[in-house]
Amino acid sequence: MERVYVETTFISYLTARPSRDVIIAGHQQVTQEWWDTCRDRFELCISQLVLQEAEDGDGQAAQERLVLLARMTLLEIKEEALLLAEELVRAGSFPAKAGNDALHIAVAAVHHVPYLLTWNCRHMANATMRVQIETVCSRQGFLCPIICTPEEMLEVKP
Repeated sequence: MERVYVETTFISYLTARPSRDVIIAGHQQVTQEWWDTCRDRFELCISQLVLQEAEDGDGQAAQERLVLLARMTLLEIKEEALLLAEELVRAGSFPAKAGNDALHIAVAAVHHVPYLLTWNCRHMANATMRVQIETVCSRQGFLCPIICTPEEMLEVKP
């Protein structure tokens, strides 16, 4: 079974109250569809960073996120991941304020997780940064996960 690193924004969209913003509501609907139709095909993986980020905010919403995350495989944040994240920031793939985003990618890369599922399109699922992120990972000896949104991972039905 292939593995998917589930980044915090995915869980946030999955558990959030329905939004009145049409774009966010669409993301929430796609997230729910992926959860209902695709999750059983993958081993869902997270890191301690996902747990920490999921604890933030409204207490009840945080509890809902943590319940879902409790069933996922917890990947260790190894020293190699910390070093790779630092290199991603140093190389300009991420601004310093987005170091956690770099760490999500680094954890997935170090653990050889083929996919990283996110709604963070500013720093992670960003086509203009993809080549640079992949290059830094490769230079450090790691295969970069395929960074994608749930929409990109939905099965195509014939």
